[in-house]
Amino acid sequence: MSYGLTQEQRDLIEKLRGGDRFQQAGANVLERYHQTFRRLAEIERRELMRNLPVKVKRMHPDAVIPQYATAGAAGFDLVAVEDVVIAPGETVKVRTGLAFELPPGYELQIRPRSGVSAKTKLRVANAPGTVDADFRGEVCVLIENTEEDDDSQDPWTNYLRTVNGSEISDDDQYPFGSYIVRKYDRIAQGIIAEVPRASFIVTDELTETERGEGSFGSTGVS
Repeated sequence: MSYGLTQEQRDLIEKLRGGDRFQQAGANVLERYHQTFRRLAEIERRELMRNLPVKVKRMHPDAVIPQYATAGAAGFDLVAVEDVVIAPGETVKVRTGLAFELPPGYELQIRPRSGVSAKTKLRVANAPGTVDADFRGEVCVLIENTEEDDDSQDPWTNYLRTVNGSEISDDDQYPFGSYIVRKYDRIAQGIIAEVPRASFIVTDELTETERGEGSFGSTGVS
């Protein structure tokens, strides 16, 4: 008998009794809530990735604040703040005059610029370099001159090669094949990337795979 109860009142009584129908309905509501929460969290994460707040401090008055060259650029240019000559075989720290404060869980990767790599023998020595989120010092770029000695050439010259592949003359003498990185040259690019934090589990056994312990070309080269 309904005793004149409304449907809403009957539903409430059924719910209080723990009816299966209401338990399932509650589970469905909870699952929809979780789905909505996950969608909103993903939207927020993507928005944060598009506009990640990163603090930058000038450590040199002429330091150039990073900018993305295009809307779709993954990296931003890192610019030298002083002239540096790099002889063949040398590796030099080139100052950018900048320090960064990254959000926890992110790193700043230092990568070569394709134009510099294509036109010169200059390389980012430890590419990709890593700037940790808790580092607060000035970011420098390790630039290596991979030019080899040429016995057929005079070992000294007053010409210096530049990062765009051209040459300039100077009154001083330098080892043949030396490069000059000039103030305001774009020497590398920075990319901010998310970094997972691992929780290491010590074990005596690892899961089996088809590859197993094969390494160093075990899958072939072509």
